[in-house]
Amino acid sequence: MSLLAWIVLGLIAGFVASKLVSGTGQGAVMDIVLGVIGAVIGGWLFHTFGMAGVSGFNLYSLLVAVVGAVVLLVVYHAVSRGAR
Repeated sequence: MSLLAWIVLGLIAGFVASKLVSGTGQGAVMDIVLGVIGAVIGGWLFHTFGMAGVSGFNLYSLLVAVVGAVVLLVVYHAVSRGAR
């Protein structure tokens, strides 16, 4: 995938995941970062369970990235609440 495709996929996945977890977007840059890191985490998780990871710019890859970003956000919120 090209860099532009990763950015667009990350933006969409990060926005969807942040809406699912907290109800608000995180901002364009944070949504992109969240989505790209989520795609890596989601790809690793899916690969661990025997499924394909991110395979290009398609709906399946978007699903993988959203799942990874949701996992990342849930872990982040659990750790940040525990630190208070």
